[in-house]
Amino acid sequence: MNGPFLIPIVYAGSEQEFKARFERWGYTHRISVLIGEGTVVFEPDEEGGYRAIVAENQDLGKPVPASLLGLIAEKLKALSE
Repeated sequence: MNGPFLIPIVYAGSEQEFKARFERWGYTHRISVLIGEGTVVFEPDEEGGYRAIVAENQDLGKPVPASLLGLIAEKLKALSE
C-alpha cells in the first residue's frame, strides 16, 4: 500500500470512492483520506483498527458523519490484514 490509492465504500445506498495516501510516520504510518474538500487522517489504534483524526481548525466544508468515518476505518483495517 505505497502511494495514492482509492477506497471504495458503500454509503447511503451508493458506492463512493475516496482518494487516500499512505504516509510513513516514524515507526508507524498514517493514511490521509480526501473527504469532501478536506483531509481526514487515520492512524492505527491499540486494537489493530484505525481512528480518525480531524484537526479542530480544519474546514471540511460540512461535518463528516461518524458512520462514514467508521466505514472508512473498517475498510482500512480490512486492507491491512
